[in-house]
Amino acid sequence: MTVWVELREIAAGRGAMLPKPGSGDTPARFVALANWATRDLSLARLVEGHVDALAILEEAGLEPDSGATYGVWAARQRAGGTTARLTADGWRLTGEKPFCSGSTRIDRALVTAECEDGYRLFDVPVAENVTAVHAGSWPAVGMADSLSETLEFGGPPVPRSCAVGPPEFYLERPGFWFGATGVAACWYGGARGLVQGVLRGIGPHPSELVLAELGHAVAHIDLMRRAIDSAAREIDCDPRDGAGDAKRRAMVIRHAVHHAAQQVLVHAASAGGARPFCLDAEQAQRVADLYVYLAQYHGPQDANVLGHMGCDGWPWS
Repeated sequence: MTVWVELREIAAGRGAMLPKPGSGDTPARFVALANWATRDLSLARLVEGHVDALAILEEAGLEPDSGATYGVWAARQRAGGTTARLTADGWRLTGEKPFCSGSTRIDRALVTAECEDGYRLFDVPVAENVTAVHAGSWPAVGMADSLSETLEFGGPPVPRSCAVGPPEFYLERPGFWFGATGVAACWYGGARGLVQGVLRGIGPHPSELVLAELGHAVAHIDLMRRAIDSAAREIDCDPRDGAGDAKRRAMVIRHAVHHAAQQVLVHAASAGGARPFCLDAEQAQRVADLYVYLAQYHGPQDANVLGHMGCDGWPWS
C-alpha cells in the first residue's frame, strides 16, 4: 500500500475523527500522530499536514471540503515567494513555494501568501491553482515519500470565501503553537520507531555495551513521551491560551524533543552499528527520514528567543 492510499484511508477514517487540539483530548491526538510516525515518518508528515489543516479551518470557523485530502504549505521565502492580490473576481495567487508536502497528489492545501494587507492564508484547490511543479525540486532520500516539491501557483482566482481568517491569522492564533507541538510528537514517534528497530535486530543476548546504549536511547524516548503528554494536557487546560503560555511551551517542548531525538540517532547507531543502517532497508529509511524531519527545526533562532524570555523574567525554573 502506498502512502497516498494510506493517507486517503486515514483522512476518511481515523483522521476525520481525531480530537482537535484543545478539545479536551489532545493527548490522544498526539499519541495518534506519534503512532503514525513510528510506522512511517513520510506518512506521518502527510497526515500531520492534513489534520493540522482541519484544525486551522475549524479555528477560523470554516468547514473543510468534504472528502478532500489537505496539506499546509507555509514555507516562507525572503524573495520571490507566493503572493496574492485581491481583484473583483477573488484572490489571484502567483509565485512559487518550496516544501509543499504532498505536492499534486493531495486535493487541497492551506497556502500562505504575502498580500498588501499582510500575511494571509488561503484554502486552495491544488488541481486548479498549482500550475507547475519544479522538476527535480525534491531529490531527497530522507522523507522522500512526503514529495515536498516546489510548486508554482496561478490559475483562476480563489474565491474570497477561501481566505482563511484575517491577515496574520496563521501565525498569531494559539493553534499555531499547538500544531508546532504536534510536529514534535511526530519527531518522538520517529525516534521510537528507530529504537524499536534496534531492539528487533540486536538478538537475544546483547552485550553490556549495547545495553548501555539502549539505556540512553530509551531514557530519551520516555522523556519525550512524558514531555509531549504534559504539553497536551496543558493545552486542554487553556485551549484559548488565556495565560499566554502557548508559544513558550511549544518552543521548550520542541527544543527538548529535538535534542532528545538527535541523541536517539546517536545511541541507536552505537547500539546496532552500521550493519542495520546499511543492510536493513526499513531502518536505513527511518534514519534518513528522522534526520531530515529534525532538520526543519530552527534551533538557534528558537534558542535565542528562549534566552530572551529567560532574561525578561520568565519563571523557567
